[in-house]
Amino acid sequence: MSERQFSRRDFGRFTALAGAALGVAAVGFGPSALARMTSADPATPGAPVKQMSILILGGTGFSGPKMAEYAKSRGHKVTLFNRGKTEKRIGIIEDVDKLFGNRDPDKNAEEGDAATPKGLTQLEGKKFDAIIDTSGFYPRHVKASAELLKDSGYYLFISTISVYKGNGGAADETDELGVVEDTTTENMGAQMERYGPLKVLCEKEVQRVFGDRSAIVRPGFIVGPGDPSDRFTYWPVRASEGGDMLCPGDGTDPVQFIDNRDLAEWCVRMCEKKTPGVFNAIGPDGVEGKKLNVKGLVDACLAASAATGGKKATPVWVPFAFLEEQQVSVGGDLPIIIPSQGEAAGFHRRSNARAVAAGLTYRPVEDTCQATLEWWPKEVARRERVGKQLVEDAKKAGKDAPKLGDPAKLRVGLSREREAEVLKAWREHKG
Repeated sequence: MSERQFSRRDFGRFTALAGAALGVAAVGFGPSALARMTSADPATPGAPVKQMSILILGGTGFSGPKMAEYAKSRGHKVTLFNRGKTEKRIGIIEDVDKLFGNRDPDKNAEEGDAATPKGLTQLEGKKFDAIIDTSGFYPRHVKASAELLKDSGYYLFISTISVYKGNGGAADETDELGVVEDTTTENMGAQMERYGPLKVLCEKEVQRVFGDRSAIVRPGFIVGPGDPSDRFTYWPVRASEGGDMLCPGDGTDPVQFIDNRDLAEWCVRMCEKKTPGVFNAIGPDGVEGKKLNVKGLVDACLAASAATGGKKATPVWVPFAFLEEQQVSVGGDLPIIIPSQGEAAGFHRRSNARAVAAGLTYRPVEDTCQATLEWWPKEVARRERVGKQLVEDAKKAGKDAPKLGDPAKLRVGLSREREAEVLKAWREHKG
C-alpha cells in the first residue's frame, strides 16, 4: 500500500472524527428507582457509590445518553446542558434536569432568536461535583465553560485520538501533539485537518482551569448500537448478509475502537473517583489480553450474525495493493480498518495501558457486534420515520421536500454491486 494513499490529509478524512460522534444520534432511557438505590462500584462489589451531581455538556448525542443512563443507575443526579434541538427530534430524555443555551457565549440556544437562553447564562451561579464535556470542539467555548464552572469539583473532557501529530509508530499519551497555525480559528478545514489540533487547545483550557481536578479522555473510533456514522456497523451488517465478503489485507493488521457503552460507563466511574490525567480510551483487548486484529473483528461479526439469525458469509482476503489498484479506499470504502504501513503504522497501535490501569474495561467484541446487529433494524425504522417527518415539515413550511435516500442503505462502505466487481477482478487476477 503506498504512503500516498494514506497521507496526513487522508487521515483527516477517514479518522479525524474518530471521537466526534458524541454529538449526534441520541436515544432515550429511564432506569428504575431500584437500580438507583442499589448502585455499587463494580471494582468493589456491594460498596455503595456516593451520590454526586453530574453535569453533561451536550448529553443528547451518541455517548451522552449512555453516560446519563449509567450515572442515574448509580444514584447520581444528572443535569444536561445543550441547545435543546436534538430532543425535539428524538424525544424527551427522562429523569434529568435540563438547562439550555449555547456553548458559544455570544449565541442563543436558537441562533437568531433572542427569546431563547443566551450562551451559558443558565449555568451561571451553579456548581457540580463533576462535569463531563462531550461537546467541546473550539477552545473559546471550552474556556468559557471551564472558567464559569471553575468552582465545581472535577472536569472530564472528551477529546480524541486525533490530537496526535503523527501515526508512524505505537505510542502512549506523551506522543507529540498536533498544532494549528491560527489558534483562534473556528474552522475545522476542508478535510477536518484542524479537528485534532483544536481539540489539543481545548484540552489545555481544561487543564489550565482545573489542573489535577481534570481528566482528558482521548477515544478512537466510538462504536456500537446508536452509532450514526455506520462505519463500524458496516462490518456486522455486511457479515449478516452472507455470501463472499471482501476483507482487506490478510487479517493480521491491528484494529482499535471502543464500545460506546464501555466508554460511557468508565467516564462516570472516573468522575466518581475524580481520577486525574490523560488517557487513550481505545481498545479493545482481545482473547487473553491480546490486541485485536482485523481477523478477530471479522470472526466476531460472523459469530454475531450466526447468533442473530443472519446468513453465512465467507471472508475473502484481498491484498491492500490490489485494492489500491481497484481504487478501493481502505479506511473509507472499507471503514475503520487502516493498513499498518508507512505513515499509518501506529494508528491502531496506541497504548491503552493508562486507561486500563484507571479502570477501563471492555466487553467482548462479539457483544458489540451482536448489539449493533440487534439495533440496526430499529435504526432503519427511525431513519425512515425521521425522513417522512422532514418531508411533512417541508410541505407545511411551503418548501421543496428534501431528497431522501434508502433508510436501509449504510452511509459508508462498498455497495454489494461494487464489492462483487472487485471480488470478480481478484479472482481473475489470481487465475
